[in-house]
Amino acid sequence: MVMADFRLVEINNLSKAFDGNVILDNISLDVKKGENLVVFGQSGTGKSVLLKCIIGLITPDQGDVSINGQLTKGLNIDELNTIRKKMGFLFQSAALYDSMSVRENLEFPLSRHTNLSSKQREEKVRETLRMVSLEKSIDKMPSELSGGMRKRIGLARSIITDPELMLYDEPTTGLDPITTKEISELILNLQRKLNMTSIIVTHDIVCAKIIADRAIFLKEGKIAYEGSIEELTNTTDIFLEKFFSTEIIKD
Repeated sequence: MVMADFRLVEINNLSKAFDGNVILDNISLDVKKGENLVVFGQSGTGKSVLLKCIIGLITPDQGDVSINGQLTKGLNIDELNTIRKKMGFLFQSAALYDSMSVRENLEFPLSRHTNLSSKQREEKVRETLRMVSLEKSIDKMPSELSGGMRKRIGLARSIITDPELMLYDEPTTGLDPITTKEISELILNLQRKLNMTSIIVTHDIVCAKIIADRAIFLKEGKIAYEGSIEELTNTTDIFLEKFFSTEIIKD
């Protein structure tokens, strides 16, 4: 449920350039607690850079990011990691450790960021795997999993520390339409069950229509459009019509 009066993420006048190429240009954006925000844009328009600025993997050239009311600018690595403990990040590839079993992949963040006992970690791993319907895969290696299963395990590892904020970078890339819908519905169900706030970078309109409370469109480093999925996909704007005509926008 979106909490209208509480802004979990506040971005003010954020800019970032690489070698003189402006990627983000004076962006301001709020994300309310419990909200699912989808970020659209063509390749190279700064969608992933925005996520990495939020989580602190990239330092902006100017502007501020606040998470839960705390500015991230000027924090040392320990202070930043304290904030990151309440954040989850699902990469395009799911970023599993190939040399670790599913159990070990999920135990890794628990070992680093919690004081749980070995028994408690085991219980937490199994509980989280049940959420993504893959408890029977606990002792498999990543190489034994399908693409959809890897996404589910990556999602399980991202939520195992009970984050308040989840960041998704193209969560359905490379998946077939049926698995895309399954992963999107899983993301939505977990968000509701765990009361998370989510920012989802995607080009997949099927995923967006399932997940999004609100959407923005980045163009030339700025937020060019903002509204509901219906407003963006049913627009008469020529640029948006052309963009969405390349995606599947019908159920």
